[in-house]
Amino acid sequence: MPIPRKIAVLCLLLAATASAQAAQGLSLPEALSAAFANNPELAAAGREIGIAEGERRQAGLIPNPELSWEVEDTRRDTSTTTVTLSQALELGGKRGARIAVASSGQTIAQLDLQRQRNGLRADVVQAFHTALRAQTAVELAQQSQALTARGLKVVQGRVTAGQSSPVEATRAQVQLAQAHAEVRRAETQRTVAFQALARLTGSPLAAFREVQAADLSPGAAPSTDALLAQLEQTAEWRLAAAQIERGDASLGSEKAQRIPDLTVSLGSQYSREDRERVNVVGLSMPLPLFDRNQGNVLAAARRADQARDLRNAVELRLRSETRSAVSQWRTALQDVEDYERTILPSAQQAVDTATRGFEMGKFAFLDVLDAQRTLIEARALYLEALAQATDARAQVERIYGDVAALSNTTISRSNHE
Repeated sequence: MPIPRKIAVLCLLLAATASAQAAQGLSLPEALSAAFANNPELAAAGREIGIAEGERRQAGLIPNPELSWEVEDTRRDTSTTTVTLSQALELGGKRGARIAVASSGQTIAQLDLQRQRNGLRADVVQAFHTALRAQTAVELAQQSQALTARGLKVVQGRVTAGQSSPVEATRAQVQLAQAHAEVRRAETQRTVAFQALARLTGSPLAAFREVQAADLSPGAAPSTDALLAQLEQTAEWRLAAAQIERGDASLGSEKAQRIPDLTVSLGSQYSREDRERVNVVGLSMPLPLFDRNQGNVLAAARRADQARDLRNAVELRLRSETRSAVSQWRTALQDVEDYERTILPSAQQAVDTATRGFEMGKFAFLDVLDAQRTLIEARALYLEALAQATDARAQVERIYGDVAALSNTTISRSNHE
């Protein structure tokens, strides 16, 4: 009996712990930490560093020596046996050129991992704010449902008193049914948004019941000039520059291949017929009469030129995306501020005024419905403006990483100067 009781108590504690964890909310820093630690795609990208390290190690190795054994005249008494040890000597700096190519591959792997971390950060920020808006949309839909339920109650009272037509009660019932449907749609979208956020954090299920943030807004937009000043420090720009370095290193490696290698041989030859042993020394080198690796040199040169063109294209794209994203961020935040300060309070006041006026018989129920629709549409546009601001922030962080840390670094440098 004691053992089952202990097991039962342990199960209850585990269930309580799981329930408590599920009831907890998820903040943006927690989501980012979980994503960096558990996201399988980021973990797979991190393997590229180990792959590049192995390629760098292999590039530094020298060729293995070659051992050969030959027999002339297979008759036992007259055969001649030769044993030779050959070693290829790489000329023209081939080994150093290989190492340079592999080293640039290591740099590219590290920068690509940083670029993917920035991309994952942007995806998490975007998914978190999408979940936050979906969560807010449920609350707003429930508020709209409460408004329509209140309107239906008022209409039914006036219809009972003979002060309104039954048609208005029907309209109110339709409006309430639509509000119920909107709540269900909002709850479904919230579930989908939570699941998308959980996937980015490396979890198959959303173990949180809510997302927690002090504000729906993604924060103030940084300065465009401050961002562009850091453009050459971004992972994507540095990755494009590293591709140029690898192209130049590959070109150097192909040029080194034009110089043939020298093979040195040292061996011993024994003749059974003469009962005599002699030493054998040899040198061999291919003659570069036809194949001087000219085709590969030309291709490598064109790839190096292509890498420079791509670097210029990347810089042009990043500058354009930065300006567009910051402009969208600021415009959307202005819209959000207008909705929060003026539009939403005025729409809510219009609903309250119309509802009270309808209760007093001063307005028709259509006025109440129009005010409610205006409020619902204003709330939807408010969430859309928030979405545009969040998308712009995600685009900026996809390029520059943590914008808050970048802003703090820029401010500290300015103060230091």
